[in-house]
Amino acid sequence: MKQRVLVIQPAFIGDAILTTGLVETLCDGGYEVDLLIRAGNESLFAEHPRLGRLLIWEKRERKYRNWWILLRRIRAERYDLVVNTHRFLTSGLWTALSGAPLRFGFRQNPLWYACTYVAEHTIGDGSLEVERNLRLIAPLGLAPRLAPKLYPRASDYACAQALAKPFVTIAPASVWFTKRYPAARWAELIAKIPAHVGVHLLGSAADAELCGTIARGSGRECTNQAGRLPLLSSAAVMAQAQMNYVNDSSPLHLASAMNAPVTAFFLSTAPILGFGPLSDERFLREPVRALSCRPCGPTGKRACPLGHFKCSEILAEP
Repeated sequence: MKQRVLVIQPAFIGDAILTTGLVETLCDGGYEVDLLIRAGNESLFAEHPRLGRLLIWEKRERKYRNWWILLRRIRAERYDLVVNTHRFLTSGLWTALSGAPLRFGFRQNPLWYACTYVAEHTIGDGSLEVERNLRLIAPLGLAPRLAPKLYPRASDYACAQALAKPFVTIAPASVWFTKRYPAARWAELIAKIPAHVGVHLLGSAADAELCGTIARGSGRECTNQAGRLPLLSSAAVMAQAQMNYVNDSSPLHLASAMNAPVTAFFLSTAPILGFGPLSDERFLREPVRALSCRPCGPTGKRACPLGHFKCSEILAEP
């Protein structure tokens, strides 16, 4: 009988995607894997051929009531192993109270001492996040899969096939202001793309206004797909693109999971933090001058701490 593993990662979309290399490694090793994620990310794993159950944490309403419901379910499943890639108290409690005989987690989690095996999660030493995740399962002796992987459905690929080729995609948004390449510079970049190449702007419904502003500012015809495509459909579209232009945000990791060509703009963050692109064809765009204040943190910020936002000064070149 296969041993049953629960992998915990209830953070953002990009974090969930970067956990899939660990999931693939466990599946290759003959384990039966369930995945715990936050509500909103479940569409990434629709009809996933290798995963067992998805456990969904609804955090927006009755967050802690839903947390308790999930704890009861975790305990009822009687997992052989819990692997916690999250570094916060809520997930540490799930791990500690899971009842699993083996519990793997990062030392940076407040309840690390409740784990039977602990790995280090050090940001800034040049290691990739996918490598840091794989450290958690080092005791299992499995052949590691670094690359994240997603499985779009036939309907998702149909969305991509319906688009006239050739085309590129632009994913201009980010939750964090200091990760967001300015709209005017995106428009300048689009204007330099050859006229025979289509341009599709990707994002959520909340990004539609930004994408529309960029399209109008570019002075050329673009298709605003923001809010029109599910995540897996966006991934399938990116896989068919000549190039995908992204910030240091979740679309970057969608491209990596599809091994799609990608050009990533890093503003306040930097690739040394471990969240850079993993596609075979990848390019980095960084500020035109070295800045002593960069990176200003492992995640973005709502405003430049120093007020100048000089890290946004990156050449708008395709």
